[in-house]
Amino acid sequence: MEALVGTIGIALSNPPLIFCCLLFPLILQLWLVMADGKEDPAVFTSTCLPSDPRLLATVTNAYLGTRVYRNILHVNGVYNGAVGDTHRADIPSPVNVKMTVPDGDVPVETFSLNTRTGTFSHKLQSPSYTATHRIYAHHSLVHLMAFSITIRRSAGTSQPITVQLQTPFVPKSQDLDLQQGPDFQGAHYVYGQTLVPEVEGGPQPTVHMLWTPVPQAVTLYEEEQEQRWEFLTAVAESEEEAKRSYSEGLARMAAGSLHSSHTRAWAALWRGCCMDLKGPLPLRQAIYGCLYYLLSAIPPQDTPGFLFHGISPGGLSNGTRGEDYWGHIFWDQDTWMFPNILLFYPRAARAILEYRIRMLEGALLNAQEQGYEGAKFPWESAATGREVCPEDIYGAQEIHITGDVLMAFEQYYYTTQDQKLFRTDGGWELVNAVAQYWCSRMVWSEEEQCYHIRGVMPPDEYHHQVDNSAYTNAVAQRSLNFAASIARDFLIPVPEEWVECAKKVKVPFDAVRKYHPEYDGYSPGEPVKQADVILLGFPLMHPMHPEVRRNDLVMYEPVTELSGPAMTWSMFAVGWLELKETQRAQGQLNKCFSNITEPFKIWVENSDGSGAVNFLTGMGGFLQAVLFGYTGFRITKTNLRFDPAFPSDVNKLEVTGVSYLGSKLKFTITKEEIRIGATKCPLHPPLEAVLEESGQRFPLHEGQSISFPTAAGCIQRAPSKGL
Repeated sequence: MEALVGTIGIALSNPPLIFCCLLFPLILQLWLVMADGKEDPAVFTSTCLPSDPRLLATVTNAYLGTRVYRNILHVNGVYNGAVGDTHRADIPSPVNVKMTVPDGDVPVETFSLNTRTGTFSHKLQSPSYTATHRIYAHHSLVHLMAFSITIRRSAGTSQPITVQLQTPFVPKSQDLDLQQGPDFQGAHYVYGQTLVPEVEGGPQPTVHMLWTPVPQAVTLYEEEQEQRWEFLTAVAESEEEAKRSYSEGLARMAAGSLHSSHTRAWAALWRGCCMDLKGPLPLRQAIYGCLYYLLSAIPPQDTPGFLFHGISPGGLSNGTRGEDYWGHIFWDQDTWMFPNILLFYPRAARAILEYRIRMLEGALLNAQEQGYEGAKFPWESAATGREVCPEDIYGAQEIHITGDVLMAFEQYYYTTQDQKLFRTDGGWELVNAVAQYWCSRMVWSEEEQCYHIRGVMPPDEYHHQVDNSAYTNAVAQRSLNFAASIARDFLIPVPEEWVECAKKVKVPFDAVRKYHPEYDGYSPGEPVKQADVILLGFPLMHPMHPEVRRNDLVMYEPVTELSGPAMTWSMFAVGWLELKETQRAQGQLNKCFSNITEPFKIWVENSDGSGAVNFLTGMGGFLQAVLFGYTGFRITKTNLRFDPAFPSDVNKLEVTGVSYLGSKLKFTITKEEIRIGATKCPLHPPLEAVLEESGQRFPLHEGQSISFPTAAGCIQRAPSKGL
């Protein structure tokens, strides 16, 4: 408020032209703030665009994505190029349109990303008219992107109003052999196959695209008060689907429901999944921004048969050759993004796991080529599951990815008890293959009387060819323990090798200093690139005394690269929250804000602006700091634990749509009280909340809420009567 008033005071001393261009929108904004009393944390608005085009807002769904005002878009799972050169295929974007007005007209210009509706808007406002350009990737009709131009005249005006539409669109691609087809229902049509498969004999999908031709200008004539022009782009891997989607879009346009059906889909998404808190506005904005960009990437609900191809660090808006890791899939998906998706939308989480199951054949070949049994998931994955990392050292040594993949399967199983995924849909074959890989990767040390895993690169990529990475060995141990556990659930004999390797694999520990060295031979004080050992506490939940947990945090915090990958400090925050050192936790989480850019809350991988942009990995870590840090949520074999801890400037947290064993729960947490409501609870007997210290039990019935003083506890299935 003070900044607005101060700016207005400055504007009053400027010439009339500046008064029209600057003072009018500021007065309007001031009035809106005063009328509403607060700023909407879910809407990001600016009077200018960032100078770096990489930081423009993105509009994506599970299948299509682009940055606004970018000349290319991408399709989920469509790659071009062989092995390390494989990248998201560039598809020319008909939605890259910029709205301008004739020279001499100086309207007020605003750009806005509404995360509640999944819509980017550009508005030109003058005393005589308002022109609005709206662009979105349709959330439920995933093969459609659309934009509209609306001109509305002000009262007392009658002259024609013309808005020019600038588009550099040319239907050519460096990655597709595009050919022109016949027009369809007023749309132009091109189609073409990717040029180079990932591996010999690998997929070379054909992309079909239909789009509404864009005129050079649109005009609102004298007799018209308001007019809207809508433009469609349909993209699919079959001509039939592209035409069906385009026709459906036209039908909704005719009914006036194209955009409203998109916003309804987003409204339903937010109803089933939201986090908000009573606390600092930048923190609330960061949460909404992270949720928007992550939710944009997941499959829509109720879309059976939709084949999902995973989430890359920069999402579908990025991933051309040389950009954002070429659109490849890393552990970023399974470790950093997946837990948030799982707790809100387990069906979307399942789609991620199904992608990994489809890549199992490639993972089996990866292990075989390196001389091991079972399945080794690639450090970088694309369309086949083969290793596509351009630099061999990462693909050969950063093997913790295989355990990261299986940890996602474990979290899913314990959260959903979806046995079908494992019994009939390929999950067990993947679990079994990962367990075989870890056993074949271990060697017995006669000297130490334990199993070693040698010659690896830990998550801390400053070090390579090390032996017994604490994180790698701990995640391998967790893989084997889960494989044995689920085998017992399914009455499958457990190989003794799995049990022995899990029991006797070395996880380095310094008994004198009472901390975990990062690997054999690590010296305290050596620089570390990113979160590594501290991940033993979370998400691995490796057994350790709180003193050891604290020592790990203290040991690695000062030597971890300050400008390193954005997800790092979120995990330090989770660790300090576990130990109830809330202000120290918030100090770590605050470091993340140097990775959030204005005005659209796009994350950069590194705080100096380098690395991936729209860095969903960092967003995923940040969301986990709230969803698992502030709440203390932990997914275990038998329950969902909670143990809240807030910093001093957060007074209340609401988490809507927590999914556990088929139920949907809403948590409202303050420093004094926890309230849990069950919006959906199909279980019989129902879930119950159990307090850790007192053992007090609270049944959770659909449509009802329970409350109790804030304390640690868990959500679990209530025992059957008579037991």
